[in-house]
Amino acid sequence: MQPFLLLSIRADDAAADNEYASFLSLAGLEEGDLRRVRLDRRALGGIDLRDWSGIWLGGGPFNYSDPKESKSEVQRRVEADLRGLLDAVVRADFPFLGACYGIGALGNHQRAVLGRRYAEPVGLVRVALTPPGRRDPVLRELPATFDAFTGHKEAITKLPGHAVLLASSAGCPVQAFRIGSNVYATQFHPELDAEGLCTRIDVYKHAGYFPPTQAEELKALARRSDVRHPPTILRAFVRRYGQGRTGRSERSEAATAGTSGSRDGGLTSASRR
Repeated sequence: MQPFLLLSIRADDAAADNEYASFLSLAGLEEGDLRRVRLDRRALGGIDLRDWSGIWLGGGPFNYSDPKESKSEVQRRVEADLRGLLDAVVRADFPFLGACYGIGALGNHQRAVLGRRYAEPVGLVRVALTPPGRRDPVLRELPATFDAFTGHKEAITKLPGHAVLLASSAGCPVQAFRIGSNVYATQFHPELDAEGLCTRIDVYKHAGYFPPTQAEELKALARRSDVRHPPTILRAFVRRYGQGRTGRSERSEAATAGTSGSRDGGLTSASRR
């Protein structure tokens, strides 16, 4: 199978490594099937979409609605890198799934309205699929409503007209959407289990997502929560888009238009896992 590519923006090693391990295990992949680039450490460089079955973008502490003057050099570089990548991804309708920060990246690229109105605290939310979500080939194996972990400071307040709303929650109207046929984003975390959330609670305890005194209470909530359904999205994505190394699909051939980069997808040996 052509590998999948995970893009990470998490600067803390514990959170970044847990994110990679979570995507790997919950998607049912072997290490050789999921490569990682840590955008907190290096520029993305050229990416040839023909090298990949699909691309995932994880979460992290950046927000597109942060004031420009408060954004670090790394944050500005990451936004520029992702803007160029998403130009190619959307143009080719190439398999992509952004989670949490990823919904902001895709939403910003597609001119959705982003803001702080629908921020959600770290914890459990009940997500409901829309009628298009219940028919969607990546989401249709989910129950009509399910619990998922979330925690974010910004969210989409208005989607562009060409986007397909796939899921919502009471506190956040855009929990998942799709552009074209193959470009997805979720506000909730399909890769997050209780162990992963506990790791992130420890890492981001003082990052403003929740009062630090609530950390142990939130970890206890995580351990008694049932979040068995969200990883179904990852496994369905892998089944739908995993490609053989010798037989590329018509969609993959079309994805070469307008992309650049070396045949190793711009990855150095240090970034391969």
